[in-house]
Amino acid sequence: MTLSPIIRSVLIVNRGEIAVRIIRACRQQSVYTIALFSKQDAKSLHVKMADECYSLGTGTVQETYLNIPKIIDILHKSDADAVHPGYGFLSENAEFARQVQDAGKIFIGPNPEVIENLGDKIKAKTIAVSVGLPIVPSSDGNVDTFEEAREVANRIGYPIIIKSVFGGGGRGMERVNSPRTLRDAFEGCQSISEQFFGRCEVFIEKFIENPRHIEIQFIGDNHGNVIHLGDRECSIQRSHQKVIEEAPSFLDRDTVEQLGKQVCDLARKMGYSNAGTAEFLWSDGKLYFNEVNPRIQVEHPITEMITGIDLVVEQLRVAANEPLHHKQDQIKLVGHAIEFRINAEDPHAKNLPQSGKITQVIIPGGSNVRFDTFIYPNYIVPNSFDSLIGKLIVKGATREDAISIAKIALKELTISGVQTNIELHQAIIETRDFEKWNTTTDFLNKINIVKILRNYEHMKVAAISQVMEMFKLKVQPSMLGYSQPTSKSSWRESALREQVR
Repeated sequence: MTLSPIIRSVLIVNRGEIAVRIIRACRQQSVYTIALFSKQDAKSLHVKMADECYSLGTGTVQETYLNIPKIIDILHKSDADAVHPGYGFLSENAEFARQVQDAGKIFIGPNPEVIENLGDKIKAKTIAVSVGLPIVPSSDGNVDTFEEAREVANRIGYPIIIKSVFGGGGRGMERVNSPRTLRDAFEGCQSISEQFFGRCEVFIEKFIENPRHIEIQFIGDNHGNVIHLGDRECSIQRSHQKVIEEAPSFLDRDTVEQLGKQVCDLARKMGYSNAGTAEFLWSDGKLYFNEVNPRIQVEHPITEMITGIDLVVEQLRVAANEPLHHKQDQIKLVGHAIEFRINAEDPHAKNLPQSGKITQVIIPGGSNVRFDTFIYPNYIVPNSFDSLIGKLIVKGATREDAISIAKIALKELTISGVQTNIELHQAIIETRDFEKWNTTTDFLNKINIVKILRNYEHMKVAAISQVMEMFKLKVQPSMLGYSQPTSKSSWRESALREQVR
């Protein structure tokens, strides 16, 4: 089913894998796609795939992908019907959404007033309380001075976490364990908030030690309908950035259903339309409301895998003023899905971001394997953006099945030319804590990932040495567990040599 004529073309105000993802959804709905790109992204895949492209020129992110006047000017020139902001950048910027609407165009997301209310995390918590959602002890509003910060911290007790009121994506957060580091953390958080979100307001919460991170995906239309599409767990994180996500979470289904109902109540109360995610912290059997992200999430594919619903297509349909195509009792969660964020970074060197030319990409296959990316051979990974270069998503009938499929897919996934964190994921899923689902937000610190990576390297060296010894001593493949071919095969020997290489 294609969209009603109200949306014929979409300007995609983003880059990387999410821009490619949006283009594919638009193609499915026969919608013309218009891409933006900075000079560094001129050869990115989303630029090659789009029907039409406009340059944002050179300069910083603020001068390109965050440059609202320049983007609105392109919006007029392109005559696009709608704007899809993806995630990050301007996706949670109420002023941008308002200017899109003032230009007579459709913003594919909630209306500016909703974004404004949810972007202000203090307002969001007030609304959450009104529908019965529990919240973490926190400051009553913005904390503007160090003196106020000290007073709030003493009242709720250390450890605390300082957060940007208008932050998101894991940025603009500082944990403080004692009064000694409060001033530096407070001023640092204000500075980061100003840099990334253009607003320096912060607030303070009690820091929940080692929680599990739970999400509820929901979507509403312009006709008052809201449904939820189940839960996700995103507990494996580094510096508040998610690394591995799973759906559904470990919570029992009755708890999820009740939580989903309250989230839908929250969305209805706000007049929410389009896709959104409510985030919670779980600790010692208690759930605490954290925030609502009024946009598509990086981890949306795992929800798609277990529901069979294309969330980006649903976003387009809602924006085209169509009612939701599903009712709550039609939403069934089937199987278990896991997403691995593939970053251009070196896990052996404190996850230092990497850049350079991609020389080889081998994408794993299978009916329950998906790889969302924007890289290709000879593409040059720039050093000015987030290090995310792809997302490996797998699905199994059970969590155990999904892990088994993930192990195979991660072995098949090959990206050469730049260092990635593929080995980190391979090491993580071999740990007993991951297998037993003992995951909290301090997982990567708790398991001593440096030691595990070292052990994993030793395992690889041993395996390679065994194959090399096979060639050196002319050992028969059957002695190492391979089936013996009936005749000599040059391609088989070449394949084994390639494994050694």
